[in-house]
Amino acid sequence: MSGSQIVVLTALDVEYEAVRNRLDAPRLHRHPQGTRFEVGRLEGGRCRIALGLVGKGNQSAAVLAERAIAEFSPIALIFVGVAGALHSHIALGDVVVATHVYAFHGGTSEDDGFKSRPRVWEVSHGADQIARHVARDRSWAGRLGPRRRTPTVHFGPIAAGEVVLNSRVSAHARWIRQHYNDALAIEMEGAGVAQAAHLNRALPVVVVRGVSDRADGTKEATDRKRWQERAVANAAAFSVALAENLAAEEENRDRDEETEKAGHAQMNGQMNESVHNVAKDNARVVVQAGQVQVHGGIQLSGGQMPPADPAEAITRLADRLRQARAAGHLDEDTFQEAQTELVKARETLQTTVPPDTGAVTRTLKKVRGLVGDVAALAAEVASVIALVQGLS
Repeated sequence: MSGSQIVVLTALDVEYEAVRNRLDAPRLHRHPQGTRFEVGRLEGGRCRIALGLVGKGNQSAAVLAERAIAEFSPIALIFVGVAGALHSHIALGDVVVATHVYAFHGGTSEDDGFKSRPRVWEVSHGADQIARHVARDRSWAGRLGPRRRTPTVHFGPIAAGEVVLNSRVSAHARWIRQHYNDALAIEMEGAGVAQAAHLNRALPVVVVRGVSDRADGTKEATDRKRWQERAVANAAAFSVALAENLAAEEENRDRDEETEKAGHAQMNGQMNESVHNVAKDNARVVVQAGQVQVHGGIQLSGGQMPPADPAEAITRLADRLRQARAAGHLDEDTFQEAQTELVKARETLQTTVPPDTGAVTRTLKKVRGLVGDVAALAAEVASVIALVQGLS
């Protein structure tokens, strides 16, 4: 069972419900500022989703995407919704996955007209590759039911502005065609979530849109025919498969990292067994086979195994941090930040049923980053991470 968590955001209630219907027993999660999320596992428990409603527009999408990222520390963010098609070869109900998001409203107005100054965000290579694999596999369409047409998945730029485009002949429509002719679809939130993700260490973000109208003056008619519900059902089905694949990729990456570290630790242990350190005259041995002695009271035994209980291992790790601070190997700010993360990890283990191993792992990875300059501590954090992941 995957412990990785992915944030999924939507703008409309119909989009929210399409994703929520694919969660097992979603539970309410209240943000201190009043925002409400729902957290649950996908059908079959394949990965955890934190679902939020941001409302219309790039500004609210950016603010609440930032809030969700800070609250859940996800491995990726997916925005699911509907959009208007800008090209005739894209059928109603098709799915568009953004390779780029254009924030097209930026510009300067001069005597000879409006000069575009767009911003562009490109999807990360890894997320793009996974999305294309999901599209090629086509098994995601099995979630739609046997009588549903398998939608075509299109990859290309999406234009994200602040207006609903419902015309092919308006000045606005002509301007879009002139400056963003390669855009496949138009919507109102993708630029906001892309900006929020960009500001959070380039968190992978994928914008997935179901085509519910043609942005040509027929939106009212297509809405009456319930194309919004049908289009977003397709986008939600694709997004669920994408989330599972993103989570699996993260799990495989973590497993490979831990396997590599275990191999290095084993190699170091074998080397230590055959190495003899000899001190002469006034020299002192500070590293010896099977044991690392750090002046100031930090001592990690090479043959000592971590406790079988992850909470106990985290408690012991907190003691190691105190020793490192006392010895001057950690400054006070780093120590306090790492201790805060360890408290959070221990509380998550003790208060979630089943244990939220994904959240605990992400928290411990933050600790590993904080103490990375102290090799012995970083190695012990890695061993605790492996212990926690063994609970999944």
